[in-house]
Amino acid sequence: MNLLRPILILAVIVGAIFVSTNYTEHHAGSNADPMDALYAHVVPAKLVFSDQGHGHGDQGTADHIDGHAVDDDHEHEAVGVFGLPESMAPTNLQVFQLAAILLILIAFGGVGQHLRTGKGDKLTRILAGWVTYIRDEMVRPNMQRGDEQQFLPYFLYLFFFIVFMNLMGLVPGGATATASIFVTAALALTTLVAMLGCGMVSQGPIKFWTGLVPQVPAWLWPLMFVVEVFGLFIKPFALMIRLFANMTGGHLVVLSFMGLIFYFAGTDYSSIGWAVSPPAVALAVFIMIIEGFVALLQAYIFTQLTIMFVGTAVHPEH
Repeated sequence: MNLLRPILILAVIVGAIFVSTNYTEHHAGSNADPMDALYAHVVPAKLVFSDQGHGHGDQGTADHIDGHAVDDDHEHEAVGVFGLPESMAPTNLQVFQLAAILLILIAFGGVGQHLRTGKGDKLTRILAGWVTYIRDEMVRPNMQRGDEQQFLPYFLYLFFFIVFMNLMGLVPGGATATASIFVTAALALTTLVAMLGCGMVSQGPIKFWTGLVPQVPAWLWPLMFVVEVFGLFIKPFALMIRLFANMTGGHLVVLSFMGLIFYFAGTDYSSIGWAVSPPAVALAVFIMIIEGFVALLQAYIFTQLTIMFVGTAVHPEH
């Protein structure tokens, strides 16, 4: 088996964890709360590579520029990534989104050739099996023959992008991008754009909107039209909430069990912290195993429903 791709995959994951662990505001300062590090899995944290520009004391020092006094504490701001001010700095969740894209590019480098020639290492054959399953069992039953090849790359990207983000959130030190409502909202927005855009291109704008309503009495048509238009937006909204809630809820359960240890350890009865540690860790590990299954399941559900929604918009009679 070619070891280059597994090494690159490992390097991407470790690199993302390193950046998230060492350059986020969760870990700034020597008095950081341990619970901040735990909840970094689900809470966006800005990346800050330098504290340059902060005041060096409780009272701001004044400089004189062109005869005017300038307060250092208010004039400067912490420098973030690429020299951006801290208020505009990217977050650790964006790091793991970029890592997911890199993992797709690296992992699937030889899959296309394998599907054409049948040659490839074990990792390539495994990923090719996933690609074949998505094509044959998810896309083809919901798309007409001519459309499946056009839409298949997008659906493959969507599935594995979500899978890699979900799974990296289970790695110690990782962060779950799909536990952010903004990330799932962006994914749902792409589904909405695909539904509307591809539907209007395929059917024509007028036929797309008038075809939303089935055969109903004329007096009922306006009401049904409003209902169907609302339905177009409710579908991706449901995708957004489902993915966000499932990924956030699972992590919060795990972190709640682990948080019991820190909570009791910080009280006058620290011995209770030692007592609850074994069952808390055992329950957390059990939930983490379930989370691994949920990570794949939620990617499947999001992609499958997106395929159905887009397929219905493109060919409502199919």
